[in-house]
Amino acid sequence: MTDKLSRDIDSFIAENEAAIFQNIARVVAVNSVEGTPVPGKPFGEGPAHALDVGLTIARELGLDAVNCENYIGYAQLGEGDGKYLATITHLDVVPVGDGWTQDPFTMWEKDGYIIGRGVMDDKGPSILCLYALKYLKERSVPLRYPIRALLGTNEETGMLDVDYYLKNYPAPAFCFSPDANFPLCNGEKGIYHGRMIAKVPLQNIVDIKGGLVSNAIADHAEAWIRAEHIEGAGRVTAEQQEPGLWHLTASGIGGHASMPEGTLSAIGVLADFILGHSLAGSEEAKFLKVVSLLNEAYDGSTLGVQADDGLFQPLTIIGGVIGVEDGHMVQTLDSRYPTNMSGEKIASMIRARFGDVLEVTVDRDAAPFYMSLDKSEVQACIDAYNEVTHEGAKPYTIGGGTYARDFPNAVSFGPEHPERPMPAFCGPIHGVDEAASKQAFLEALKIYILALIKLEELEF
Repeated sequence: MTDKLSRDIDSFIAENEAAIFQNIARVVAVNSVEGTPVPGKPFGEGPAHALDVGLTIARELGLDAVNCENYIGYAQLGEGDGKYLATITHLDVVPVGDGWTQDPFTMWEKDGYIIGRGVMDDKGPSILCLYALKYLKERSVPLRYPIRALLGTNEETGMLDVDYYLKNYPAPAFCFSPDANFPLCNGEKGIYHGRMIAKVPLQNIVDIKGGLVSNAIADHAEAWIRAEHIEGAGRVTAEQQEPGLWHLTASGIGGHASMPEGTLSAIGVLADFILGHSLAGSEEAKFLKVVSLLNEAYDGSTLGVQADDGLFQPLTIIGGVIGVEDGHMVQTLDSRYPTNMSGEKIASMIRARFGDVLEVTVDRDAAPFYMSLDKSEVQACIDAYNEVTHEGAKPYTIGGGTYARDFPNAVSFGPEHPERPMPAFCGPIHGVDEAASKQAFLEALKIYILALIKLEELEF
């Protein structure tokens, strides 16, 4: 990157800084948690509304915009029906949970940080991609390939938006997804989703529930239990609702399933309290003991499913949601596994050890993917990052699941920086008070602009 180009990008960013964050606030304002499907809106009203706002912003920036039946949409720069490049982000979000400092759908700023549901995952990065195309358009950067900024609406709960897109549109020649950490992720662990279902119906427990989505550690859980008297302790409170019926509420520290370090499952807290105070029936206790083991160690060692292949980080497994179905307790499972494991194997190993207590399902099993560092498009992206930051950083692999795994030639590419400490008032993605650094976002925009310029110089 020449000094002239660097200064020009900096000038563009300074000119657009206020508008960038105003537009992030516009998409954050939409509650885009997946809802009930309605005609023409396959993921409900919220995701469709968010897509409409995102495409409206794209048009305001002078870009062509296309809504693909509210499954997904894209802004495009350049013309042609052949090969094209793409970025892909998403406008749907996970449920907000409890404990927010302010309204999670009204973005606020504090000490250089923006806070609100989706600011980091993935509404903020969505706006950055649109502004990267705006730069290329305003500066009349020559394009060998058209570029699409894809805006998804179902990343958090199934990625059916990408399934739709790839069935109806040709895949990009190369795509990067700003939905992970910098510098660049060239591999993602496998993802297993399943459920543990208690074989015996409820006994002393009248009801139990906790967590909002299967791919996040629960920060809240509660149960209604028959007992003469219960005293709350630690992170668990107890309230008598009627003679012989008590309501327990447990609190934890939420976070993303792929990054469980530093979290504390409220479901595990609740299970341990119930077991420690002998409040469950004998068969309920057997199931809750497995739930307790699940939440005791996120590496799977307590369940006997730990795995490490030396290529990816070791396996992780968490229980996202607990509830009751047809009178039986059900605990969801979310595991991010390396190449020497599979979802089927995880389920069979748990089944072999605890099969007398529970059933185990395999609801999703997506194999790991890995892209060689020798590919020129991977080098173009990592070079762009290092030219802006001067860090000399190297690519890495992750446990998260991004859109990159669903495309034939893709990587995930920022904008998070877990190695950069954030103030205590900043929450993580999928957590309370989700936050992002304004300065880091502006740096990311410069990286994305430069990466697209470099990618346009390659032969695909």
